[in-house]
Amino acid sequence: MRGMEWTLELVLVVLLLAMLFHAIRLERALGVLRRDRAALEQLVAEFNASTHLAETGIQRLRAAADGAGRQIEAQLAKSASIKDDLAFLTERADRLADRLDALVREARPLAREHEPRAAAVKPPPPGSSQAERDILQALRMAR
Repeated sequence: MRGMEWTLELVLVVLLLAMLFHAIRLERALGVLRRDRAALEQLVAEFNASTHLAETGIQRLRAAADGAGRQIEAQLAKSASIKDDLAFLTERADRLADRLDALVREARPLAREHEPRAAAVKPPPPGSSQAERDILQALRMAR
């Protein structure tokens, strides 16, 4: 019986040693997990801060885009108004050009009748302005 007790005690010692070995390994693993947990918590906190900054940046970007959109819309409204004004002025200028062309065509026969007068256009006096010289030059070329 004594041999069996020794065998049982030996088995218990072996089991206790195995349990002690596994407990030490488990303790080390838990220590690593605790260290990693702190690093993970720090990483999560930094991620939350970055997410908050990103959300703030997105809100600012949306506000800027809305402001730019409103400015573009205002510019488009102004440009439409200016486009209408330019179309009106162009149409009016075309009508005036047509009238001027018609008047020039009517005046050509009269200018031929009065050619001696047109030939008598005197050179501008020395103190005349550039505009007067340009008008006299245009009259000479119109002959």
